[in-house]
Amino acid sequence: MYEFGRSKNATRGYSFDDVAIAPARRTRSESEVDLRWRIDAVTFDAPIVAAPMDSVMSPATAIEMGRLGGLGVLNLEGLWTRYEDPSPAYEQLTEPADQVTTTRRLQQLYAEPIKAELIEARLAEIRAAGVPVAGALSPARTQQFADVIERAGVDFFVIRGTTVSAEHVDEAENTLNLKEFIYRFDVPVLVGGCATYRMALHLMRAGAAGVLVGFGGGATHTTASVLGIEVPMASAVADVAEARRDYLEESGGRYVHLIADGAVGRSGDIAKAIACGADAVMVGSPLARATEAPGRGWHWGPEAWHATLPRGERVFFEQVGSLAEVVNGPSHLPDGTMNLVGGLRKAMAFTGYTDIKSFQRIDVMVH
Repeated sequence: MYEFGRSKNATRGYSFDDVAIAPARRTRSESEVDLRWRIDAVTFDAPIVAAPMDSVMSPATAIEMGRLGGLGVLNLEGLWTRYEDPSPAYEQLTEPADQVTTTRRLQQLYAEPIKAELIEARLAEIRAAGVPVAGALSPARTQQFADVIERAGVDFFVIRGTTVSAEHVDEAENTLNLKEFIYRFDVPVLVGGCATYRMALHLMRAGAAGVLVGFGGGATHTTASVLGIEVPMASAVADVAEARRDYLEESGGRYVHLIADGAVGRSGDIAKAIACGADAVMVGSPLARATEAPGRGWHWGPEAWHATLPRGERVFFEQVGSLAEVVNGPSHLPDGTMNLVGGLRKAMAFTGYTDIKSFQRIDVMVH
């Protein structure tokens, strides 16, 4: 603990930039590395989840993400469920403009009501492609559209917000009791953001199949500036991993998956997240660089269109290659923004680990 002033103590927090993976005593061939990630009854070729952000996920890119061996999550409060044809909205949001103009456009375009029939239609489109189906709602909208999600059928349901507690109450006094909600739902529910031991333990006890660790949208959100809330990701993942270990013993063997959600913009960050204890990562900004990304390089998250207190901004990334190249390579850039899977595979091979679970036990250093 660190003391500042006469009455406050604080813990030290570490970001992924503050830690490094320590080399082990052996190396292995990349062909021996198995990156498969199994959650519930579904096995993925790589532990990569595409963030439910309109700038990167459309039904088409969610389908492509599934074909590439990962999981694409569609934002069920986004443009695709508000507009039959969202193309004109994307045209407006991908035009150069200052942040004030952009924020006003976001607020106006996302004021269009969400349509239940579009939720069902978009999820049906993904299911028809034969890939795993996943959709995301905020805690405030989950109760409202729960019946629609059940009818539509998903393989995974994501409840994602800036920070999510085991019980959420909105302005209209509509209560989301996660434990009751998850009990009635027949599919795995992934819940976050979460950044502390105690909060993670509550979500695990509520029945979450996976916990999103972090605040998501690291490249686009301004939560630290607007709310003063921030937990460095390396410390957050390590603390939640400790909660998972304790809950595993408490529950008699129920394993809850940890998905690092935030500050994982490069393949090295993905390797560090797993080294700190994550089972998978949720990525946004690397996918915004793909030529198929609906945002055409412009990237924004759900915090950016809040009607009264936006906590995000639109940023631009140069498009570097196809979604397949960003995820699986080959890369023609030396900065870790392409071939995310190849970077993780190489890191594990260089340190002598053959699977995700064993790589979680590798030594890390603070520098």
